[in-house]
Amino acid sequence: MEMTDIEKRVSAAIESVRPYLQADGGDITLIDVTPDMVARVKLQGACGSCPFSLQTLKNGVEGAVKKEVPEIKEVVNVED
Repeated sequence: MEMTDIEKRVSAAIESVRPYLQADGGDITLIDVTPDMVARVKLQGACGSCPFSLQTLKNGVEGAVKKEVPEIKEVVNVED
């Protein structure tokens, strides 16, 4: 899959927060970026079932992604 520039930048931003998620037994994968600039991710491991996962996603991941890629409007978790 050829990643667009935006996807590469979002992926790099996610990489910057990944160690914090992994330290708590979780992980995150970028699924894609929609045409309306929503980054779709999959929280995995402990992050997938943690009661604070939405808070982590919005405050941690979304904050980091929007800081690096201001074009992104939102980061959402994709359920199975």
